[in-house]
Amino acid sequence: MYKVAALYKFQSIASSQEIQVLIRSSLKELNITGTILVGGEGLNGTISGSPDAIDKAITVLKSIDGFSTLDVKYSTSSENPFIRLKVKLKKEIVTIGDMTVDPNKVVGEYIEPNDWNALIADEDTILIDTRNDYEYSIGTFKNSINPKTTKFRDFPDWVESAGFTNDDKKSKKIAMFCTGGIRCEKASSFMKDNGFNDVYHLKGGILKYLENIPENESMWQGECFVFDDRVSVNHKLMPGTYDMCHGCRMPITDNDKLSHKYIKGVACPKCFDTTSEEQKSRYKSRQKQVELSNSRNERHIGPK
Repeated sequence: MYKVAALYKFQSIASSQEIQVLIRSSLKELNITGTILVGGEGLNGTISGSPDAIDKAITVLKSIDGFSTLDVKYSTSSENPFIRLKVKLKKEIVTIGDMTVDPNKVVGEYIEPNDWNALIADEDTILIDTRNDYEYSIGTFKNSINPKTTKFRDFPDWVESAGFTNDDKKSKKIAMFCTGGIRCEKASSFMKDNGFNDVYHLKGGILKYLENIPENESMWQGECFVFDDRVSVNHKLMPGTYDMCHGCRMPITDNDKLSHKYIKGVACPKCFDTTSEEQKSRYKSRQKQVELSNSRNERHIGPK
């Protein structure tokens, strides 16, 4: 069984490259896989390994100056959801596209999972899902607003077009959430910068909520999309029921696979009509390589 850790923290870093080298060398020794983004504003990533290796990796990350309170959420997988380790340098560890938004300077109020239900049940609360439309489609909190974004950098444009009144900004509670807490935290910084008074975000995101709240008390509906080979996790934080279209990287159901527009590893009903024949040909070639690797009991690595 693999232990999976989703982690992040906004914390100013003076030398991102030095931190990148430290993390890469330390985690490679532990046979950790996954991706960690390193930027001037902090760390963000998801990693996988044996339970002992993950515990040691988190100890390493928390030993970095300023990261002792790194936000970490755990789940499990029977198969390794990642192929290799990537430690990347980024201008933003989560991209909102506005470099003036800085959670290290201003941010909304953290809400612990145990206090979340009461907040979102309040009639004066506007509940916003800061994730993308395809994530919302497979699970969300009851009565949440879907901004219908395709990427997080669309969020500021949505806020501008959503028609929030001055009364909303001054008197309503704005509660936001995302998978692990990082997008809604950065979104809360954006909202504060744009005149919203009472802004809240779910500490640790959906994953921490599912980890802490019993299913019979939960206001979560459906499954939670995750950015790895598991595709989604259920309320027990075990791999869910969705698969992924390797043509468009969108979650798909067993019913989607019954469509004549579904070609394994190539296309699904969501992308069949928008991908070219040249793209489909490339994806078919890739799928043949995957199947050949599987027949040899090997894992297809693909391009680096």
